[in-house]
Amino acid sequence: MTHFFSLIRRELILALRHAGDSVASLLFFVIAASLFAFAIGPSANVLSGIAPGVVWVIALLAALLPLNRLFAADFEDGSLDQLMLSGLPASAVALGKIVGHWLTTGLPLLVIAGPVAIMLRLGGDAVPQLLATLLPGTMLLSLVGGMSAAVTLGARGGTVLLPLIALPLMIPAVIFGAAGAVAQSPFAEFAMLGGLLALFLPIAPLAAGAALRASVG
Repeated sequence: MTHFFSLIRRELILALRHAGDSVASLLFFVIAASLFAFAIGPSANVLSGIAPGVVWVIALLAALLPLNRLFAADFEDGSLDQLMLSGLPASAVALGKIVGHWLTTGLPLLVIAGPVAIMLRLGGDAVPQLLATLLPGTMLLSLVGGMSAAVTLGARGGTVLLPLIALPLMIPAVIFGAAGAVAQSPFAEFAMLGGLLALFLPIAPLAAGAALRASVG
């Protein structure tokens, strides 16, 4: 367990040293949402109606931006080999890096989603419900994205393959997340998000770990 938390700490330190990826994700999130507002116009009714879907889709795309380097940087400089020999199972190495991605990308996106939703004229009383759907949603983004990044590690055209694998897997989460953000009684939508999180929480690290073993083997 100590090695696992040390790995997460390492990821946070590296993220601080190379903060450009996280900042780029946040800037993309804000700018893309602003473009929607400019393109559709100032109508509060229209903007508030599409705000949950816009926030969800842009958060998904923003979370994908730094995933290309999630494992690739360590793979290129040989650090990944050392991590695989650290005594942690490969799945724990993958999970540690996925947790690091969520803390440095998913969590900041969750924090900034509230002001962005208000900018898109979403009612203040609806913002907490939107953020409640994004909490498991951003975790799912990191799990699915981390698994996809590991699977495509070292592959020719991996940068193109990564979103082609991750985006279809996230479609159910986007559907239930955007619907749950505006539903009067969102129990079913939250249950589906929780079910998806419970499904990918064990599967994604195991699949990512197997892919990492194959890459360094």
